[in-house]
Amino acid sequence: MTLLSVVLPAYRVQGYLRQCLDSILDQGFDDVEVIAVDDRSPDHCGEILDEYAARDPRVTVLHLPENVGLGHARNAGLERATGEYVWFVDSDDALKPGSLAAIAARLRVDQPDVLIVDFERLWPVGKGRRSGMRRQLARQPGPDGVDITARPVLIKTIHTVWNKIVRRNLLVKLDLRFGTGWYEDVSWTYPLMAAAERICVLERNCYSYRQRRVGAITRTQDARHFELFDHWERAWQLIDGLGPRADEVRPLIFERMIWHCMTVVGNDHRLPRRLRRRCFLRIADMFDRYLPPGGYAEPPGKDGLRYRLVARRAWAPYWLMRSLTRLGRRTAATARTVRAAVPKVAGRLRKGPSGLLGRAYYELQRLLPVDDKLALYAAYWYRGVSCNPAAVYHEARRLAPDVRGVWLVRRESADRITDGTPVLHDGSRAAFRALARARYLVNNVNFPNYVRKRRGQVYLQTHHGTPIKTMGLDQQYHPAGAGMDFEAMLRRCDAWDYSVSANAFSTEMWERSYPCRFEALETGYPRNDRLARADAADAAAARAALGIAPDRVVALYVPTFRPEPMTLPAFDPRAVADALGPHGLVLVRGHYLTDDRFPGGDQVRDVYDHPVVEDLYLAADVLISDYSSAVFDFAVLDRPIVLYTPDWDEYRRNRGVVFDVVAQPPGPVVRDLGELVTLLREGRQGEDAELRRAFRERFCAWEDGHAAERVVRRVFLGERANTR
Repeated sequence: MTLLSVVLPAYRVQGYLRQCLDSILDQGFDDVEVIAVDDRSPDHCGEILDEYAARDPRVTVLHLPENVGLGHARNAGLERATGEYVWFVDSDDALKPGSLAAIAARLRVDQPDVLIVDFERLWPVGKGRRSGMRRQLARQPGPDGVDITARPVLIKTIHTVWNKIVRRNLLVKLDLRFGTGWYEDVSWTYPLMAAAERICVLERNCYSYRQRRVGAITRTQDARHFELFDHWERAWQLIDGLGPRADEVRPLIFERMIWHCMTVVGNDHRLPRRLRRRCFLRIADMFDRYLPPGGYAEPPGKDGLRYRLVARRAWAPYWLMRSLTRLGRRTAATARTVRAAVPKVAGRLRKGPSGLLGRAYYELQRLLPVDDKLALYAAYWYRGVSCNPAAVYHEARRLAPDVRGVWLVRRESADRITDGTPVLHDGSRAAFRALARARYLVNNVNFPNYVRKRRGQVYLQTHHGTPIKTMGLDQQYHPAGAGMDFEAMLRRCDAWDYSVSANAFSTEMWERSYPCRFEALETGYPRNDRLARADAADAAAARAALGIAPDRVVALYVPTFRPEPMTLPAFDPRAVADALGPHGLVLVRGHYLTDDRFPGGDQVRDVYDHPVVEDLYLAADVLISDYSSAVFDFAVLDRPIVLYTPDWDEYRRNRGVVFDVVAQPPGPVVRDLGELVTLLREGRQGEDAELRRAFRERFCAWEDGHAAERVVRRVFLGERANTR
């Protein structure tokens, strides 16, 4: 018999599911089965689970015919479990390295009914914070392997199911199943803890409990928090079915129930103010109904006072006490906020009156009505008209001609825009006015911190590439992310209404890297529409516009940006051009965040300043790149791609990556300049076509030439078109 069954329900967790599965399967522990339950998730969870099951026999996937909710999904997984023990793991969390071996050792030696493990809370920003379980247990030491009457502190450990590994036969004996709705852990955990005769504790951090910014019920104000009472009533029904055992545990569990319910009524994040009195009185009803005949051990201090108030149904005194406590906390928090704000205000003053006047003008404009017929576009921190926003702009002119589009650009960039596109200079009154009043805000990066989306505005985030490197919150775990203000970044991203994805992989990454409320538009990249529709005539026209003869063999070199202290690896464009043959030509396109330039000539042309990178893609026979998102765009053309990766190991350590493009490349990979020159001289740049096919299948499947149309129809016209 397998020792451990991990039951893993999945619903709308595509951004975290791979990390969760990897944390289980990559520990080198084989005496485990993973029963993964796809609770009819509308995202890519089911596909991800099938992918893992296809390559790992320890994974079994159960696809439910309809969405049944977390509780019933766990029940479905439990029915399929065969292990001696069962562990219900949440699929947006993760196991700590080595935890399975440590847990297995305790299970085999101690043979507990329930093994409670320690955990850490993993907040969106910052490192994990260990739970207080060790301190809690240390304050009330006692024997291990006993029930809650012998060691009452055990009932005070967190009531969740994911920190408990349970003997499956005990669940069968109790016929214990999960209920539906919020707080379903309550009506499972407390009957289990009441019935278990041998409870052990592993004071090792085994589990990372992710604190979600979006979707967590603990941060959602809703009347559904009243479902807590339903689950406590169900818990008491099950406990009462234990016979004489129920009387032994009743005082312990009663005190825990009151503590839990009072925690909910006192939490600003859970109940709207209008419902708190009703909730308090419901707790009073529960107090009267379930008070043990012999009483209970009332806790000391404020908790004891709160319990006495609820016993007397004394809502007004309770609310006064709570309000005074909150007032003290808010006063301290306000003082901290003021101290933190002083340097920021001073910095703005040092920038001079123009910045302050402009921001003041922006705030005044926010008081005026939103202009429903105005769309403001920006790209690459106002560097010009390009990328996905440009493709959306042109398509919106066709499909939504009544919406006037304008571009926000730097003054030094405006002179290069000569096709009549309407532009506003960054810092001008017109720019501040448009930021404050445009109905549509379209950008491929974030706007500055002072820009705050107002009611009635719609923010479309297009992004600017499929990620190889870490993005968003994932950067905080790597040296390149040092010094970044991730809280400010999240506040900027909270403004997004829509987020464009080029492929399913990007959707997963954006959900994890930017955990905010937005709708994923799985449309493909608008900027790649031109590439998807291109034919030989388009390629010839692009060459002609660039002054490139038809007989030239063109390689386009597009390196990505390297964070300090890294520098661009050695690259000799003339040697590369020679390797291409007598008609070889190398176009060099430095990253927009650098000043990397290369001297030109008949064999080499620096195209840093060319405004439209798609022209260069169409003109090229082969792409030479590294960890740039250009490889995903160029792959749309189904032309050879060579990865030049001399500093891959350093880049991966410093910047961090979310996709190992060297292990799963679109073509040949070379690690030094000599290898690159030899490969091109021998004409092998087109080899490994199967790699390119697999790469395109994974990353370019949505690129059909109509991505911009799908985006415009959803965002500007409000159509609910199928986006994937």
